[in-house]
Amino acid sequence: RARAAPQERRRRVAPLAAAPPARAGDEPLLRGIFEIGKRSCDVVLSARRLRWSPILPESPTGDSSMALQTQEEIVEMKDVFSVKLKRRRFAGQKKGGTLLGITIFKCLNKEENKLTDCAIHLNNLSEDHCLSWFRHLKEILNGFRNRPKSLKVFVNPSSHKREAAHVYYEKVAPLFKLADIKTDVTVTEYEGHALSVLKECELQAFDGVVCVGGDGSVSEVAHGLLLRAQIDAGKDTEYVSKPVRAPVPLGVIPAGTTNILAHTLYGIKHAVTAALHIVMGHMQAVDVCTFSTPSKLLRFGFSAMFGFGARTLALAEKHRWMPSSQRKDFAFIKTLADLKPEECELSFLPLQIPQEDSHEEDRITLLYLGSKDQWQKIQGHFLNVSIMAIPCLCSMAPRGLAPNTRLNNGSMALIVVQNTSRTEFIKHLKRYTSVKNQFNFPFVETYTVQEVKVQPRLKSGPDAKENTYLNAASAEGNYPWNIDGDLMKEASEVHVRVHPQLIDLYGVNTDDLESSQATCNCI
Repeated sequence: RARAAPQERRRRVAPLAAAPPARAGDEPLLRGIFEIGKRSCDVVLSARRLRWSPILPESPTGDSSMALQTQEEIVEMKDVFSVKLKRRRFAGQKKGGTLLGITIFKCLNKEENKLTDCAIHLNNLSEDHCLSWFRHLKEILNGFRNRPKSLKVFVNPSSHKREAAHVYYEKVAPLFKLADIKTDVTVTEYEGHALSVLKECELQAFDGVVCVGGDGSVSEVAHGLLLRAQIDAGKDTEYVSKPVRAPVPLGVIPAGTTNILAHTLYGIKHAVTAALHIVMGHMQAVDVCTFSTPSKLLRFGFSAMFGFGARTLALAEKHRWMPSSQRKDFAFIKTLADLKPEECELSFLPLQIPQEDSHEEDRITLLYLGSKDQWQKIQGHFLNVSIMAIPCLCSMAPRGLAPNTRLNNGSMALIVVQNTSRTEFIKHLKRYTSVKNQFNFPFVETYTVQEVKVQPRLKSGPDAKENTYLNAASAEGNYPWNIDGDLMKEASEVHVRVHPQLIDLYGVNTDDLESSQATCNCI
């Protein structure tokens, strides 16, 4: 001990970087020594952050410049999602083992909106020391209220290339387990299975619902959640004019072909990113539409297409025996080759926005009317009608199918493509894949609206016989609708209303996205 004393005197703790005036949560809770990255470090924990600096040998001349050059490293506690005791165990040993320290798992922002998990190891052989730190760290993590502790998970094994189960069990489930989230998993067996389960299950036992699948699967789960909310509220589900909010948030794990909702929420199709947003409790309220006939509610949803987009989906559904990508390409080309307009009447109620808050962008038409009950009507032949409450981003439309709407601004984009030549229509479609304005055509009109009514007019005469599919639809009196990637057929007028912030979705609001590039030692 006597010989070790001079060495101890020659070692000193590098001064911690000057801190700003203490805010609530910045007061130190614990201070101790851990080995991090093979260096002894002075570690300080507060409710807001964990910070450390290496313990450096003191210069024989007393020069402190070496210590001042040492950079303090910081981890914000809001970026930490799990803490575990680190033990050494023998082969086959499941419990106990020699305590080596603590491992902290944090969420790290990377390029292109990607998130990844990162491990930081704090090594110390003192069991009392580690247990004290572990308890304090767990207490801090338990204080983040939006983070789920229990989730109901739906996995659609038929999505895209039947990869949903692999995506969940290989990429998502390990993160949920690491974050100590309990899960109840249902692997759906038929269309409408998730809807049936949601109507009957004890939703109050869960902090959220997660769907692993494509746009159709997500749409079914969102519809089921909102329908369950109306049932629990004692509302008539045949016709819902003022729906109540969903009782729990919805998480989306992309495992489909297009994954519009996932792209819109996360900016990317990446299962780990989606899972980490759920684990971290990142949440935002999102607008939802109701699609109704004069007599009944058809669906809760986020977007819909009537005309070309719906007929393409209907043709693809008729060829389910084909592989997914081939089926969709075939349906797109075939529908484009048989391009025909729909004759219908559109009635819409423009969004009421104060004139000073408006701005004109490109050729987007915004109508500001004195009376909120003043409906507008358009009659004619239309190649496609899109009604979207969210921007609808995807890899094929990086700006979005409706780039001038937002997730929760209480409005819908009504995009009307009037009859034109096939060549001009193709030019319009190609614009979606570029950064150019896809609405800058004389045959495209765009409105920001609160409500829309679509009344198809039955085809008659020679034109009705030119396309066998349209002829069959007309004979039955049904017209196809593409609602969030799900096919629905309806004969009568369809009334679409937007309902502000009707459901919470796990995801990140890009306006509030913060970069977290703190150094992480993955050792």
